Amino acid sequence: MKIARFPISFLAIILMSVFSSCSNSSNTANQSEPAASADAWEHAAEVLTQIVPPTFPERDFNIMEYGALADGKADNSAAIKEAIEACNQAGGGRVVVPAGKYLSGPIYLKSNVNLHLEKDATILFSTNPNDYLPLVYTRWEGVELMNYSPLIYAFGEKNIAVTGEGTLDGQANETNWWPWKGNKKYGWTEGAPNQTDDDKRAALFEMAENNVPVGERKFGEGFYLRPQFVQPYRCENVLIEGVTIINSPMWILNPVLCTNVTIQKVTVESQGPNSDGCDPESCKNVLIKDCYFNTGDDCIAIKSGRNADGRRINVPSENIIIQGCTMANGHGGVVIGSEISGGVRNVYAENCTMNSPLLDRALRIKTSYMRGGVVEDVYLRNIEVGQVAEQVIRVNMFYEDEGSHIPTVRNIEVKNMTVQNGGKVGVLLEGYEQSPVENIRLINVKIDQVEVPYKFSNVKDVLFNDVIINGEQIEFENMPEVQD
Repeated sequence: MKIARFPISFLAIILMSVFSSCSNSSNTANQSEPAASADAWEHAAEVLTQIVPPTFPERDFNIMEYGALADGKADNSAAIKEAIEACNQAGGGRVVVPAGKYLSGPIYLKSNVNLHLEKDATILFSTNPNDYLPLVYTRWEGVELMNYSPLIYAFGEKNIAVTGEGTLDGQANETNWWPWKGNKKYGWTEGAPNQTDDDKRAALFEMAENNVPVGERKFGEGFYLRPQFVQPYRCENVLIEGVTIINSPMWILNPVLCTNVTIQKVTVESQGPNSDGCDPESCKNVLIKDCYFNTGDDCIAIKSGRNADGRRINVPSENIIIQGCTMANGHGGVVIGSEISGGVRNVYAENCTMNSPLLDRALRIKTSYMRGGVVEDVYLRNIEVGQVAEQVIRVNMFYEDEGSHIPTVRNIEVKNMTVQNGGKVGVLLEGYEQSPVENIRLINVKIDQVEVPYKFSNVKDVLFNDVIINGEQIEFENMPEVQD
């Protein structure tokens, strides 16, 4: 057995930090203590009992009976809307989309309605931005505003669902929506207006920092802020099950300020800019189970608002459970941030598989001085990773913006993980001197074929137990504070 050995300078830093931590022990009394692994997963089991998918009356409303045409050309927006309203007024049931292709504008879900796509049914969403007007109350990259409607949207509704074996196709590509990113890779041409212009995305963020009322943050036409695909907003009891979702303008599954959300057996494929697969944002009690993600951005990214606007709302994402998911392409498999100002706690991911040369990381936490917030109590276990391109685990407190709100990242545990090809760095932890990344535990982790086993900057209390990187066993036991 080989034990990693460290240079004298490294050991000197550790010894000095021991005395420093003793003299400063009174300053840590108010910090959250890491929960024991068994207790944490017991809490996860308790949370699961609280996540109950909505049920619906056995009552069907077939969109064909409301004038829908399955030719892929006729606009079925009115027929789908009429079917949803009839279903809602009758007390609930299923709005059935039979086999065929149906063009539609945005769909607004109402309480007690299950939009059910039968096998071989496809809803093709319009790529005409004007179809997504009038403006609706939404959240864009963690900031509230009035903007284009998401493709499927609900606000303040209860008991809603999208289910079935059919397909939701946003039809986004390099000729529509994607060029608004302002990147030539996605079809943008030099001189064309896009979200990076000073009076667009940046203007929204400035309004939020200046606390402009949300109703006055009017964007939409001429501002090039792409809509999300599926966004239930301030909803209770949400189910998304079975469907395939492809070609999104940007974020794909984005429940915001919702409680009791179940997303299971969903296939997500979109390689466009900011095509996050699933972004629960300021949500409580969320289950993401048996899903497949192949995306142009993060596969799953847990969020809670951006900067001043996130702190204004001040609602964390908590009790997020991820089970049995498969991640292919993406910037990260399980990601927290970067719009994380409201905080995140109690995240549990287990029995997941991640593998792609275009998957950058397995676990990623990204925040900054501008975001602030507390990320704590994140647990992963039984994770199989084939290949990642950058890092297996990365905590980065220097993502994008700078400001004066010091973030906190603590109590992270990864247990029973195997990695065949770890990319550039196995474990990369980057904290602030004033706020080190702390209480990080790796237990029974094996990483092969990685260029640099680990790299730490401002960390505290790191435990490596039965960790093997490139065939070498590396052990840390409650490593005291270490700085680069």
